[in-house]
Amino acid sequence: MSDSAIFFLIQILNGIQEGLLLFLVASGLTLVFGIMGVINLAHGSFYMLGAYLAFALAQLTGNFFIAILLAVPLAIVFGLLLEALLFRPLYARDHLYQVLLTYGLILALEEVRSLVFGDDVHGVAVPRFLDFSIHLKGALSYPAYRLFMSVMCLAIAGGLWLMIQKTRLGMAIRAGSANREMVQSLGIDIAWVYRAVFALGVALAAFAGMIAAPVASVFPGMGNQILIISFVVVVIGGIGSIKGAFLGSLLIGLADTFGQVFAPELAGMTVYVLMAAVLLWRPAGLFGRNAAR
Repeated sequence: MSDSAIFFLIQILNGIQEGLLLFLVASGLTLVFGIMGVINLAHGSFYMLGAYLAFALAQLTGNFFIAILLAVPLAIVFGLLLEALLFRPLYARDHLYQVLLTYGLILALEEVRSLVFGDDVHGVAVPRFLDFSIHLKGALSYPAYRLFMSVMCLAIAGGLWLMIQKTRLGMAIRAGSANREMVQSLGIDIAWVYRAVFALGVALAAFAGMIAAPVASVFPGMGNQILIISFVVVVIGGIGSIKGAFLGSLLIGLADTFGQVFAPELAGMTVYVLMAAVLLWRPAGLFGRNAAR
């Protein structure tokens, strides 16, 4: 292969890796909004929480993977507590109350982050056995850790699809997104489904922050950047659609990557031009029927 073909391949790999990481965040966002009807502006803060947990626990244990094993259960517990204490009373309220609560939660979490970790930029070391690059041709190579990230994200995406399509919880989630009253009349505890969905959404966003920490650094406000793009993914894919979130994330990842490489002066507009084009074609998004699938 020529150098230009290898370079093109590297950009495709970068776009796929970015899109898969974005999918972990956006899938939780679309589940929470599509199933529970909650607009969660603080979802990006869970991504930040995961990154800071990975940083702190990696410093404490000296092992990145042990840090992740400890951090994921902490994120799930945090999600369960948030759902019980703050979100549950707002299910029947207007979206304005949800927006105000979640915006306040962003401010609170940023303040806690500042008090605990300060406002400096932190780094998380790439695991030693993945700290190398795969030689492709000439001076071109690809970091092994980025491939690891893509594989992990694909595994999580596959597991999420299996859970949604093949388990009783997934059946309850799909049914609850279509008709909550009917689910309750069949004896399914919809409140338990909501708790599971919210905790899952927090865990997915936090895990994305954890595995991104070695390549993206850990810094104040990092959740705000990915939140905006995650909402773009949800709009492109269709609210509540896991399939749409997956395809939308890949499209955004590739568009953003190639935009930065070939048109850096327009890179900030690329994803929004893509969103506008999709909405002109399908106003409800690619798979927008407000159902988890």
